[in-house]
Amino acid sequence: MIAGNLLTDVPSRLAEEEIVTLLQAPNVTIERIVSTGQATAPAQWYDQDRAEWVLVLSGTAAIAFEGEDELLLTPGSFVHIGAHIRHRVAWTDRSQPTVWLAVHYDPAPTGEAAARR
Repeated sequence: MIAGNLLTDVPSRLAEEEIVTLLQAPNVTIERIVSTGQATAPAQWYDQDRAEWVLVLSGTAAIAFEGEDELLLTPGSFVHIGAHIRHRVAWTDRSQPTVWLAVHYDPAPTGEAAARR
């Protein structure tokens, strides 16, 4: 058994985001991410092969999706980001750490690939 608390030992200032893998399995990765004002570079977009479900536990942040307005995330807010949905972290709180729980997983096969399984 592995147990812990996601809000324990949260650093207050970081030069870069802190990403800690909590669980890794063939089809899923669960991470705790701590941001202290970090953001994705303005011209950079994430385009991930895996889907991602993100929950903000503390702090605030905004995620920008290509061609859409920013999505504000506050404690308790979550968002599902499908595979290959271009997005970026627009900003994270500079006054307090933003703690995220991120679940990355392989999307279910669709169409002909699913029918062959």
